[in-house]
Amino acid sequence: MAAEDQQSSIMEVKDQQNEVLSMLDTAKTQLYHLKAVVISGMGFFTDSYDLFCISLVTKLLGRIYYHVPGSSKPGSLPPSVACAVNGVALCGTLAGQLFFGWLGDKLGRKRVYGLTLMLMVGCSICSGLSFGNSPTTVMATLCFFRFWLGFGIGGDYPLSATIMAEYSNKKNRGAFIASVFAMQGFGILAGGLVTLVISSIFRALYHAEPYSVDPLGSTVPQADYVWRIILMFGAVPAALTFYSRMKMPETPRYTALVAKDQNKACQDMAKVLNLEIKEQSQDNKSSSFGLFSKEFLRRHGKHLLGSAMCWLLLDIAYYSQNLFQKDIFSAVGWLPSASSMSALDELYKIAKAQTLIALCGTIPGYWVTVVLIDRIGRLAIQLIGFFFMTVFMLALAAPYHHWIRPENNIGFIVMYALTFFFANFGPNATTFVVPVEIFPARFRSTCHGISAAAGKLGAIIGAFGFLYAAQNQDPAKADPGYPAGIGMQNALYVLAAINVIGFFFTFLVPESKGKSLEEMSRENEVEVEEQSSIV
Repeated sequence: MAAEDQQSSIMEVKDQQNEVLSMLDTAKTQLYHLKAVVISGMGFFTDSYDLFCISLVTKLLGRIYYHVPGSSKPGSLPPSVACAVNGVALCGTLAGQLFFGWLGDKLGRKRVYGLTLMLMVGCSICSGLSFGNSPTTVMATLCFFRFWLGFGIGGDYPLSATIMAEYSNKKNRGAFIASVFAMQGFGILAGGLVTLVISSIFRALYHAEPYSVDPLGSTVPQADYVWRIILMFGAVPAALTFYSRMKMPETPRYTALVAKDQNKACQDMAKVLNLEIKEQSQDNKSSSFGLFSKEFLRRHGKHLLGSAMCWLLLDIAYYSQNLFQKDIFSAVGWLPSASSMSALDELYKIAKAQTLIALCGTIPGYWVTVVLIDRIGRLAIQLIGFFFMTVFMLALAAPYHHWIRPENNIGFIVMYALTFFFANFGPNATTFVVPVEIFPARFRSTCHGISAAAGKLGAIIGAFGFLYAAQNQDPAKADPGYPAGIGMQNALYVLAAINVIGFFFTFLVPESKGKSLEEMSRENEVEVEEQSSIV
């Protein structure tokens, strides 16, 4: 009889908990949904600005710090330095995704959220203040601060995704999470626009003669302020949202399912839904199976493998394209040779090219995903994206020598922009959305962090691998300081093959459209089984 009473009590608490969570799932879109999108999205705006603005200024860094006196050629970063400057933030991001993803499940989403933002603000400023008595020490200081900047950015991935998912209703959850991630496109655009404005101001104030006329005068001393201002600007949007982040309540799902505090979950829900919710019975029992246990691997191992591998493969291609746009544009003749421009002119033209790609391909792709993700589903969008990324990369690679002719380079840029469109109306958005929807609440942030870290491993492979692959395409122009690479054309073939593999790994993850988080993660099913076995 006592056992029956205990089981009855457990089921009553479970019914109350389900009732509370179903109110979140069925809630109409309200102001708090939009506030959560803006607050979380501004973090991603900052993330993408900080990660991608470095690609705009690397050539300027080379001209400032590595010009050889008496040489008629512009200075450039040595290969090892270029790899470090471009990739160190990605290494920090990988570490931050794993650490803060785990911490978000242990301490709660809100308690950790402000720490990541403080790291981003502080390290953005410090990156611009990088100091030293020699080029080597300046670059070392820059890399140190960008690693910790990346560490903070890494924490923003699992926490922003988890918070948005756990606040959302099931009807529009995909659009809300994708909207947060779509702010990445505006961050990339902002990087280009800020660089255009800053370089234009300094060009007007300190105009330099073309490099071919005056090698020393083409890089004015004030150019050293330019890259510092660009990097430090990343602190502004992060600082503006700090107060709002601190005022957000803990997500009711974390409080109810992980912290096991039903009354606090009701209080948090009452704040965001503007409803009167009566206090519930307490259930302090915790589920027993752990991360990477046999039970976890049986239920979710395939899903974690699929989400991690799709993100890894996508980021190899995506970051290869994004971080080295300037090299691709130079290779096809869309950007003039460095020796024909001053340092500030070159920076201006690189920023202009990135801004056009962001406007024409990157941002539209993100927002088409937002509109369609809850209509056609996550997997359909991911499969469409991987398929067309493959098609357009092959279309660039096969007739590559046709595209690099000066009269055809506009066509190359159009095709190149389409690969960005289908990356963002495709796996770049869905790999962010899916991992936060398919795992139990007590592992949700950790598993998203693991999947995201796999993506950043792909980004590191892409950043370092592409730098190697694209070197010395023309033996007559070989730079003895660079290793012989496989060439731009073959690099595009490799990226196309990677997209094909990503297409097939997509089939390992389940479709979550229109389903509650508890239904996708089988959370209630797991807990009922455990409670039955206890009784």
